[in-house]
Amino acid sequence: MNSDFTFAVKSIRFDENYQPSDTTRITTNFANLARGEKREENLRNTLRMIDNRFNALADWDNPKGDRYAVELDIISVEVAMDAASKDGILPIIEILKTSVIDKRTNERIEGITGNNFSSYVRDYDFSLLLKEHNKHQEAFSVPEDFGVLHGKLFKAFVNSDTYKEHFNKPPVICISVSSTKTYHRTENHHPVLGVEYLQEEYSLTDEYFKKMGMKVRYFMPPGSVAPLAFYFTGDLLGDYTNLELIGTISTMDTFQKIYRPEIYNANSVAGKYYQPSLERQDYSVTKVDYDREERSRLATEQGKFVEENFIKPYRAILEQWSANYAL
Repeated sequence: MNSDFTFAVKSIRFDENYQPSDTTRITTNFANLARGEKREENLRNTLRMIDNRFNALADWDNPKGDRYAVELDIISVEVAMDAASKDGILPIIEILKTSVIDKRTNERIEGITGNNFSSYVRDYDFSLLLKEHNKHQEAFSVPEDFGVLHGKLFKAFVNSDTYKEHFNKPPVICISVSSTKTYHRTENHHPVLGVEYLQEEYSLTDEYFKKMGMKVRYFMPPGSVAPLAFYFTGDLLGDYTNLELIGTISTMDTFQKIYRPEIYNANSVAGKYYQPSLERQDYSVTKVDYDREERSRLATEQGKFVEENFIKPYRAILEQWSANYAL
């Protein structure tokens, strides 16, 4: 990225004492869990679910199922439009960093960066730009440059010195599969990631991540009831250890059970052909409160925030930088 743009990384531990800061994106899912009367109970239950899921997957040399614990850090990424004056500082991305604690050896194992993914510019793209573009369209379509700026900003961050100073490996983002696509099970099976699923047509989210430089594969880990979408830049199966992958699976499988119980806490397992649906009623709820309607509403509000504080005032600079940026 050119010298007028700089990135900064801030980190805060996500534990039962976590309280969202004033600068945290309030649509961030883990911030949603940490508000309200049941915030501490929510956080304790979530963290317990993650640890239990991790130990269930990492069951070798773990007879009591309590050898490991997962620590989570919320990574907030800020961009400054002018490095000298610190002008235009905006928190553009929030991701999670996992660490694994081996309680038998007292070893702290660095996990994967990424996992959850929240982005101001993505809020703008999906909640404002896409909706405005289709307001008067007879058939749904996507603007020609949809996701281009966001993708280049993300790639610039991942390839920046700031990223390399803080993290040893490229990020992996793990989110829900699309409820508009059908997935079919293959014979490919990984001992940790589980059985692989494929689909014939990429979703809008898949295409959006592609502009971020990320490929996608879909796996249903052992003990899960639906496949997860894993977005990555290198070799998902070769670049990361089993414990690193389990850290991501246990964290994001837990969050998805809370966010989308209709899919990830369903009472039946995905079959050979599988289309996710948020309309199904055959599922169990967790003991964690999560306000999905609030999140959707706030995504629009924060899309407007980034439009007013980033897109509009720096439009000329951003367009020039985007046109010249190549990697």
